[in-house]
Amino acid sequence: MTAEEALACYDEKIALAKSLMLDKNSDYDEAWRDMRISSYTDLILTKLNRTKQMEDLSGNTLISEGIDANYLDMMNYALFGLIRLEND
Repeated sequence: MTAEEALACYDEKIALAKSLMLDKNSDYDEAWRDMRISSYTDLILTKLNRTKQMEDLSGNTLISEGIDANYLDMMNYALFGLIRLEND
């Protein structure tokens, strides 16, 4: 993968994460602003554990949004934490 291809892929994933964040933000009415930063850590660790389980099962799960959705959620939780750290 060239640097240009990597940057294009990065931009695509960032746009996807932003779209997901905006969708969830409207669904949950910015509830993330009232959460403790340690709650984001807990959510990320839960998602990491679930992702590892899904990888162990080679992605074969009965009910799941998929490994990629877990990574997108972790990105957004991390960004929420960074925003809160900067603004608190």
